[in-house]
Amino acid sequence: MKRLESTSKVIPSSIMIMILLLWEVASRRSIDLARMLPPPSEILITLISNIQVLWQHTRITLFEALTGFVISIILAVLLAILMDGIIIIRNALYSILITSQTVPILVIAPLFLMWFGFGYLPKILIVILVCFFPITISLLEGLQSVDKEMLNLLKSMGATRFQCYKLVKLPAAMPNFFAGLKISGTYSIMGAIIGEWVGGKDGLGVYMMRVRHSFAIDKVFATIVIISLLSIALIKIIEIAEGKMMPWLQLQKQKNMEE
Repeated sequence: MKRLESTSKVIPSSIMIMILLLWEVASRRSIDLARMLPPPSEILITLISNIQVLWQHTRITLFEALTGFVISIILAVLLAILMDGIIIIRNALYSILITSQTVPILVIAPLFLMWFGFGYLPKILIVILVCFFPITISLLEGLQSVDKEMLNLLKSMGATRFQCYKLVKLPAAMPNFFAGLKISGTYSIMGAIIGEWVGGKDGLGVYMMRVRHSFAIDKVFATIVIISLLSIALIKIIEIAEGKMMPWLQLQKQKNMEE
């Protein structure tokens, strides 16, 4: 099992290295290709040489993404518990939540900018809009899938609704909750970038638009690298929090590896 686990980690890394090497060689041999697809080494040099400028824009995007992400988590948890506990609210709001996701974010983003200006607020609202739904639905499904017999046992023993959530419902719904967090984590960076594309003064989205207009393809790719690293870092942080809040899953994984 351990050998299989190590192999599953080595294979993706090997494939990625091979792709980068082929990319490097192909771009070096073709001038036309290099104009559209700069070699990875050139992108890395551009990233290092422009790190100060990129960091200034990264801070803005990260602030917008994390602020909207945290607010969406709080709202999603509150609404999911409310919808789980009160059937009328669930029936009334569930279809509205589904409908809200049918409108493309690129259509709503310009309206937010017209209503709230070009500051942080419209970008944060866009992040909340794209992150709120996956967390709410995932957590709600987790709360709804709890074993009814366990709940009936607790109620027969005189447990309150708060105790039912604390002892059974919330722990059982944690896997669904973190699954929604991982999806929304990547969406948060994307939402902030889209908001900056539509209109803004600073941020990675604004920087990308500027260098694109000047046909600085290497700087565009350097920005894409930063965006990808931010998304990966956020996913890793969520996975660490998942391991801390659900240690029984880590024990189960270790047991499976030993077997």
